[in-house]
Amino acid sequence: MYTSLLNVKQAISVERKLIDYLRIYIDHELERLEDIKRFYARVSDLHTQLYKGPGTAMANPLVAFTLIKRLHSEWLNVVYSNEALENTQALRSSYEEEEADLPKLEDLQGAAKGLMRLQDVYALQVASLVRGRFQRVTDGKPIDICMPTVSVPLSGDDCFLVGKVAYEQEDYYHSVQWLEESVRLFRGTGGEWSPENEGTLEDALDHLAFSHFKTGNVSYALSLSQELLHYDPMNGRVLQNVEKYEKLLVADSPPRGTGLKRPTSKHLRTRDTYERLCQTQGSQPMHFENPRLFCDYFTNDNPGLLLMPVRREVLSLQPYVVLYHNFITDTEAEDVKRLAQPGLRRSVVAAGEKQATADYRISKSAWLKDSAHSIVGKLDQRISMLTGLNVQHPYGEYLQVVNYGIGGHYEPHFDHATSPSSPVFKLKTGNRVATFMIYLSSVEAGGSTAFIYANFSAPVVEASTQAAKRVNTVKGGGSREGQPASVIGDPGPREPGACSRHCQWTWDSTTPEAGGGGVGSYNGPRRP
Repeated sequence: MYTSLLNVKQAISVERKLIDYLRIYIDHELERLEDIKRFYARVSDLHTQLYKGPGTAMANPLVAFTLIKRLHSEWLNVVYSNEALENTQALRSSYEEEEADLPKLEDLQGAAKGLMRLQDVYALQVASLVRGRFQRVTDGKPIDICMPTVSVPLSGDDCFLVGKVAYEQEDYYHSVQWLEESVRLFRGTGGEWSPENEGTLEDALDHLAFSHFKTGNVSYALSLSQELLHYDPMNGRVLQNVEKYEKLLVADSPPRGTGLKRPTSKHLRTRDTYERLCQTQGSQPMHFENPRLFCDYFTNDNPGLLLMPVRREVLSLQPYVVLYHNFITDTEAEDVKRLAQPGLRRSVVAAGEKQATADYRISKSAWLKDSAHSIVGKLDQRISMLTGLNVQHPYGEYLQVVNYGIGGHYEPHFDHATSPSSPVFKLKTGNRVATFMIYLSSVEAGGSTAFIYANFSAPVVEASTQAAKRVNTVKGGGSREGQPASVIGDPGPREPGACSRHCQWTWDSTTPEAGGGGVGSYNGPRRP
């Protein structure tokens, strides 16, 4: 679900059903409690009025009978009523009917990683995210990088779950920041626990203390552990940790941690450049700086475009990047999205001779043949008129439609195959020579296409009417591009090809050990 904002949007309707089920449950419970309150009032009135003189009351056989009957059966029926259980079972049954459409653990973890990805790529402040703001610090001042029309603050439990996902990956850089906010928010509520929460103040303190220990901040880990013991004084593992922290602090050479350092990327060597282009949109080419870059009305000498030329903007010559404005209408964009929706599946990347999902590509994709709908054929014809390329299969790939998810992105990659073992060559259609990308919708922030080696990025231009053509260059091995995470929304579909044609769109808007077991044979403080 987390890999596609379309699926997230569909989850709203599922929760609406759950709200209705909960309302029915509450109504039934209120009826049950009203019955109990009525019984309580009736019996209380008897003891207030009728039974003031027990001897006189019991002289009446009717009064005596009703007392015996009430104590024998009425109290029994109230105390052992199954109505509460039946109401609960009805709620659970309704919930289970929707369970197939509910997020899985993978979705929760993926959504948390998406928030951390946005935090990193756009240098967002965790404290601001917790308040529902998207801010980064520039010249010592917090600056809003976008102002979403709808936002929500995060709770202590929300922050705990994000921090816990990082903690489980031994990513203490992120776990410290998110768990710090969790502890602050839980403290603000006096440590009160709500039934819908997974975490508590004690849980957040426990994980935060060990995270600080792993980054080398032993004294703060000790302080947090001592605070935790105020709430759970008999926690044997924490008591042992406190003892070990104290010994480490009095040692001649206490252990040094790594400090609060962001984990290095295992596969992205150009991460710094990529994120700089995402944040600043790089060195955007200007026509007055390079007279060879220009805007014009373009026909490609094609008769079909003579009466309605396309607005062309040349963004770069090496690699060759062109922006065609108003390439697709709103109606056509909606048709493409509607056709692709049933076929959306998690996007994959090349893994040797096979394909696999990867954290550096978070989206869902579908492939549309020209036989799927007349709109696909019309787009193919329009692309051919503009480029002069034959995009019919097998010369061009089918139309690939992509919908990005929470923090959805595609890190820098070559659109064409770079390995002789690539399955592309088994198709005998040749390698990709060009990519034609159509934005079916816009984003409020982020979502641009970054060209790493050329040092510029092309932002999403207004709504759903942008087309871009990118031709891989032979010199230098081709154009390496990345699709930065969208802060709000999701850059929509993309097209493939030995001409590759893509459409991209956005929807209106990139386990701790049980019982505290030790880590391997390490004999230091133990994880929560």
